[in-house]
Amino acid sequence: MQALTLFDPWKSKLCTCPLKYSFSPYIGCSHSCLYCYASSYIKDFDKPRAKKEILKKLENDLKKLKNPYVSISNSSDPYQHLEKKLKLTRDSLKILSRHNAKVMIITKSNLVLRDLDILKRIRVAVSITITTLDEKKAKKLEPNASLPEERIDALKKLNKEKIPTIARIDPIIPFINENEIEELVKKVAEANVKHVVSSTYKAKFDNFKRLKAVFPEEMKKLKEIFKLGERISGYYYLPKELRFKLMKKVKNEAEKYNLTFAACREGFFDLNTATCDGSHLIK
Repeated sequence: MQALTLFDPWKSKLCTCPLKYSFSPYIGCSHSCLYCYASSYIKDFDKPRAKKEILKKLENDLKKLKNPYVSISNSSDPYQHLEKKLKLTRDSLKILSRHNAKVMIITKSNLVLRDLDILKRIRVAVSITITTLDEKKAKKLEPNASLPEERIDALKKLNKEKIPTIARIDPIIPFINENEIEELVKKVAEANVKHVVSSTYKAKFDNFKRLKAVFPEEMKKLKEIFKLGERISGYYYLPKELRFKLMKKVKNEAEKYNLTFAACREGFFDLNTATCDGSHLIK
């Protein structure tokens, strides 16, 4: 396979995602999220570029599969700024449609609305990540992504067109956005999402360094908490008790609005009330 890879880059026992393929038209991402994990294992991640002959490779891969489930994209946002000009994600969706693929789109951009004409006629769900409702905080955490209100508006418009949506409240970072859980879930529920996915912040050296530069006091306190946690699959995890408390809070809030819930890469399988990634919504 040249364009598609089986998902589970961490080979983690904590991953509860169903069998699926991961696909990205781009290498790197222009959103510059401070907490990004992909920057630690993809060279020159801050210099996004298109993959060579990616559409041809995708077409060839799909010829070998029957009705695959494809997630776009788990590292480089498919609707980052390059997409406005190159339209590789849009063209990829057309190819996936021809092969009757189930498609999950994961993004932080309202540019996804540009492709409503395609999304309305394929087997798809759209997952939009929202970490904060505070515009100033969002500009620090995710400098080049769409603003929170733009993402909320995108969820509303997608749902209006009967395209299933998922809200990723991810990552939850103590001292930075943990006090927004109730309001975040309320906002996405009002936007008519059906499923909420959440996860706590997993530290790597480079993303911790970026967060510390922008949120020095918060990360100083968080560093002490991480000392009580554990290292799993190359990531530093918060203490299990704290992670469970945060995930349980998100779940409780989701249930207030009759939303299904799943925790991502946390190992709390009993908290999940539906598929981790929301793929149960794709018909």
